[in-house]
Amino acid sequence: MNYTMNNKPVIIGIDHGYGNIKTAHTCFKTGVTVYDKEPTFKSDMLAYEGRYYIIGDEHKEFTADKMNDQDYYILTLAAIARELNIRGLINAEVFLAVGLPLTWVSEQKDSFKAYLLQNKEASFSFRGKSYRVTFAGAAVFPQGFSAVADRLREFKGVNMLCDIGNGTMNVMYINNGKPVASRCFTEKFGTQQCMIAVREKLMQRFGVAVDDTVIETVLRFGEADIGQQYLDAIRESAAEYVAGIMRRLREHEYNPELMKLYVVGGGSCLIKNFAEYDPARVTINDDICATAKGYELLASGSLGRTGGV
Repeated sequence: MNYTMNNKPVIIGIDHGYGNIKTAHTCFKTGVTVYDKEPTFKSDMLAYEGRYYIIGDEHKEFTADKMNDQDYYILTLAAIARELNIRGLINAEVFLAVGLPLTWVSEQKDSFKAYLLQNKEASFSFRGKSYRVTFAGAAVFPQGFSAVADRLREFKGVNMLCDIGNGTMNVMYINNGKPVASRCFTEKFGTQQCMIAVREKLMQRFGVAVDDTVIETVLRFGEADIGQQYLDAIRESAAEYVAGIMRRLREHEYNPELMKLYVVGGGSCLIKNFAEYDPARVTINDDICATAKGYELLASGSLGRTGGV
C-alpha cells in the first residue's frame, strides 16, 4: 500500500542543480557513474532496471538541457529515496515539486515535467534498501523565487533577488512583494566557473594542480588548512570573479542605494566571503536547501493544503 497522509501524496521538493541535488533535508553531488555489473564499492549505489549507478562521486557538467540523458532521472530517484528514508518509508505515492532557471520555465516546464513523470511507477534500491514509488504528479516552479516564497512580505519597495548556483545565476526583481516577470535574467555565472578561474590562476602562478576539495572549502568558508600563499591566491581569484558578478548585476541596474539585494543559492557564499557590501542593504540566505523547501511550500499551496508530509 502506498503511504499518503489524508489520501494525499508525499510532496518532495528537489532542486536539480548542476553541482548538487538538494532536497528539503539533504544535499549531494550530481555525479552519476553507470555500471552493467554490480561495482565493488557501493555505499551510494542505486540499482534500477538491471543497471547500477554510483551517485555523487563528482559534479555533472553544465548543460542547458537537463533532459538530454537519464542522469537527472536517476538523481531524482536517489533524492526521493533519501527523503523517504528520513520519513521511514519505502513505499509511497509521491508528488514532485521541482524548478528551472527563471527564464527557462515557460519554455522547458512541460518537457521537464514529462521527463520526470516518464514512468508512472518506479521500483529501485538505494544504499541497499528497496523502494517502490508511484508518481502522483509534478509541479515546476522558478528557481530563486521559490527560496523566498515564504518571505515576500519582507520585500518592500524595489528588490533584486540573485540566485547563484553551480552553473547559472538567476536574477529577478521583486517589487513590493511581487515578482516582475519582465525583469528576469539568467546568466552563466556560478561556483563552477569560479572554481575554473581559481584553478587556472593557481596553475599559472605556482604550476600546481590543487584538489577541488581545497578550493571548494575556501570558497565556502573563506579559509582552509593550506599554505598562506595558496590561500591568498584563491581568495584573490575568488574576489576577482565575484567583482565580475557584481558588475553584471549593475548592468541589470542594481544600485545598492535604491534597492535591496537578496542573495540565495549554493553560490551565495561567494558574495558572503568575497564581495564588498553593506549588510544593511544585502541579505544572504546560505541555506543550500532553501529552494527545495520553497518548492514544497509552493506545491503544498497549489495542492490546496498548508504543509507537506
